[in-house]
Amino acid sequence: MSLPNPEALTKTFSNAFSAHDIDALVDLFDADADFLSLTGNWAEGRAEIAQTLRAEMSGAFARVKLVTGRTKVRPVFPGVTQVMQRYVLSGILHADGTDAGRIGAVLSALMTRVDGNWRIVSASFTGEG
Repeated sequence: MSLPNPEALTKTFSNAFSAHDIDALVDLFDADADFLSLTGNWAEGRAEIAQTLRAEMSGAFARVKLVTGRTKVRPVFPGVTQVMQRYVLSGILHADGTDAGRIGAVLSALMTRVDGNWRIVSASFTGEG
Protein backbone atom coordinates (compact mmCIF):
# COMPACT_ATOMS: atom_id res chain seq x y z
CA MET A 1 0.00 0.00 0.00
CA SER A 2 1.40 3.37 -0.88
CA LEU A 3 0.87 6.42 1.27
CA PRO A 4 1.27 9.68 -0.66
CA ASN A 5 1.95 11.64 2.53
CA PRO A 6 2.44 10.97 6.25
CA GLU A 7 -1.00 12.38 7.09
CA ALA A 8 -2.59 9.47 5.22
CA LEU A 9 -1.26 7.03 7.82
CA THR A 10 -3.76 7.87 10.55
CA LYS A 11 -6.97 6.93 8.74
CA THR A 12 -5.34 4.12 6.75
CA PHE A 13 -4.04 2.50 9.95
CA SER A 14 -7.40 2.95 11.71
CA ASN A 15 -9.40 1.49 8.83
CA ALA A 16 -7.08 -1.51 8.39
CA PHE A 17 -6.89 -2.21 12.14
CA SER A 18 -10.68 -1.98 12.55
CA ALA A 19 -11.16 -4.28 9.54
CA HIS A 20 -8.53 -6.70 10.94
CA ASP A 21 -6.75 -6.47 7.60
CA ILE A 22 -3.32 -7.76 8.61
CA ASP A 23 -1.93 -7.57 5.06
CA ALA A 24 -2.89 -3.90 4.73
CA LEU A 25 -1.38 -3.09 8.14
CA VAL A 26 1.87 -4.92 7.44
CA ASP A 27 2.17 -3.20 4.08
CA LEU A 28 2.39 0.16 5.88
CA PHE A 29 5.76 -0.92 7.32
CA ASP A 30 9.19 -0.96 5.73
CA ALA A 31 10.63 -4.46 5.27
CA ASP A 32 12.90 -4.25 8.33
CA ALA A 33 10.66 -2.03 10.49
CA ASP A 34 10.28 -2.30 14.26
CA PHE A 35 6.87 -2.35 15.96
CA LEU A 36 6.00 -2.24 19.65
CA SER A 37 2.41 -3.47 19.91
CA LEU A 38 -0.38 -2.69 22.34
CA THR A 39 0.42 -5.84 24.31
CA GLY A 40 4.09 -4.88 24.63
CA ASN A 41 5.36 -7.32 22.00
CA TRP A 42 8.35 -6.03 20.06
CA ALA A 43 8.28 -7.27 16.47
CA GLU A 44 11.12 -6.82 13.99
CA GLY A 45 10.39 -7.02 10.26
CA ARG A 46 7.15 -7.57 8.39
CA ALA A 47 6.89 -11.31 9.16
CA GLU A 48 7.09 -10.77 12.93
CA ILE A 49 4.76 -7.76 12.73
CA ALA A 50 2.18 -9.89 10.90
CA GLN A 51 2.55 -12.69 13.47
CA THR A 52 2.11 -10.25 16.35
CA LEU A 53 -0.96 -8.60 14.85
CA ARG A 54 -2.57 -11.96 14.03
CA ALA A 55 -2.09 -13.14 17.61
CA GLU A 56 -3.52 -9.94 19.08
CA MET A 57 -6.50 -9.87 16.74
CA SER A 58 -7.40 -13.47 17.42
CA GLY A 59 -7.61 -12.71 21.15
CA ALA A 60 -8.49 -9.56 23.05
CA PHE A 61 -8.68 -7.43 19.90
CA ALA A 62 -10.92 -9.77 17.88
CA ARG A 63 -13.72 -7.18 17.81
CA VAL A 64 -11.75 -3.98 18.34
CA LYS A 65 -12.51 -0.77 16.46
CA LEU A 66 -10.42 2.39 16.39
CA VAL A 67 -11.69 5.95 16.42
CA THR A 68 -9.19 8.67 15.59
CA GLY A 69 -8.49 11.59 17.87
CA ARG A 70 -5.73 14.17 17.96
CA THR A 71 -3.02 13.97 15.30
CA LYS A 72 0.42 15.56 15.22
CA VAL A 73 2.70 15.37 12.20
CA ARG A 74 6.25 16.64 12.66
CA PRO A 75 8.71 16.72 9.77
CA VAL A 76 12.14 15.80 11.11
CA PHE A 77 14.34 15.95 7.98
CA PRO A 78 13.49 15.90 4.28
CA GLY A 79 11.92 12.49 3.71
CA VAL A 80 11.60 11.70 7.45
CA THR A 81 8.49 12.49 9.50
CA GLN A 82 7.15 11.60 12.94
CA VAL A 83 3.39 10.94 13.15
CA MET A 84 1.57 10.74 16.48
CA GLN A 85 -2.07 9.69 16.49
CA ARG A 86 -4.40 9.32 19.44
CA TYR A 87 -7.06 6.60 19.14
CA VAL A 88 -9.91 5.31 21.26
CA LEU A 89 -10.27 1.53 21.09
CA SER A 90 -13.59 -0.17 21.74
CA GLY A 91 -14.62 -3.82 21.51
CA ILE A 92 -11.69 -5.14 23.57
CA LEU A 93 -12.44 -8.49 25.21
CA HIS A 94 -11.45 -9.89 28.60
CA ALA A 95 -10.21 -13.50 28.64
CA ASP A 96 -13.74 -14.63 29.58
CA GLY A 97 -15.18 -12.91 26.49
CA THR A 98 -16.80 -9.96 28.27
CA ASP A 99 -16.35 -6.41 27.04
CA ALA A 100 -13.36 -4.65 28.59
CA GLY A 101 -14.60 -1.17 27.76
CA ARG A 102 -12.71 1.56 25.96
CA ILE A 103 -9.09 2.56 26.22
CA GLY A 104 -7.04 5.38 24.81
CA ALA A 105 -3.93 4.57 22.81
CA VAL A 106 -1.28 6.45 20.86
CA LEU A 107 0.42 5.36 17.68
CA SER A 108 3.82 7.01 17.32
CA ALA A 109 5.37 6.25 13.94
CA LEU A 110 8.63 7.34 12.37
CA MET A 111 8.15 7.33 8.61
CA THR A 112 10.45 7.67 5.63
CA ARG A 113 9.76 8.51 2.02
CA VAL A 114 11.15 6.13 -0.58
CA ASP A 115 10.34 6.59 -4.28
CA GLY A 116 7.53 9.00 -3.42
CA ASN A 117 5.79 6.62 -0.98
CA TRP A 118 5.80 6.80 2.82
CA ARG A 119 6.41 3.76 5.05
CA ILE A 120 6.79 3.19 8.78
CA VAL A 121 10.33 2.34 9.86
CA SER A 122 9.59 2.28 13.58
CA ALA A 123 6.30 2.47 15.49
CA SER A 124 5.00 2.14 18.99
CA PHE A 125 1.27 1.57 19.62
CA THR A 126 0.77 1.96 23.35
CA GLY A 127 -2.07 2.46 25.77
CA GLU A 128 -2.49 5.80 27.49
CA GLY A 129 -2.25 6.16 31.21
